[in-house]
Amino acid sequence: MARRLAARPDHLARLTALRDEGRLLVAGPCPAIDADDPGPAGFSGSLVIAEFASLEHARAWADADPYASAGVYQRTEVRPFRRVLP
Repeated sequence: MARRLAARPDHLARLTALRDEGRLLVAGPCPAIDADDPGPAGFSGSLVIAEFASLEHARAWADADPYASAGVYQRTEVRPFRRVLP
């Protein structure tokens, strides 16, 4: 959790930039348990759904995330997404 907290400001700054560009659809952590504060259980991952010019651009963005370089993320998975609703 210490690594997550240390990298959090830079991680959130990147998400804020996506939001300000109108490209962020949703983002947030996945608690390891169903609770507002997972406590010692921590988080099992995060989800970011955003618009990128290509899958390669999305991968490069994910690979450059401060959580990845800080070791918060053990791996990242980038997939295509087709928005239908709303």
